[in-house]
Amino acid sequence: MANHSATKKDVRQSAKRNERNRYYGKTTRNAIRDLRAISEPSAAAAKMPSVSSMIDKLAKRGTIHKNKAANLKRKLALKINALAK
Repeated sequence: MANHSATKKDVRQSAKRNERNRYYGKTTRNAIRDLRAISEPSAAAAKMPSVSSMIDKLAKRGTIHKNKAANLKRKLALKINALAK
């Protein structure tokens, strides 16, 4: 580890960001898992906006790539639309 105070501060900030990103990522993955497990079309449609928002926030923060966010939302939308039929 470096001895410069700015580098030490950067390491602290990086660890804090890493912890936060892991928390939000895991929370979002759990929400996606729960949404996929729902078999009621109306319940799934009601939960979709909040999960979609969580995914968008991860992409905005740079925790996940914007294309991955788009792919996740697309797959969830396809699943919910398939339930409605």
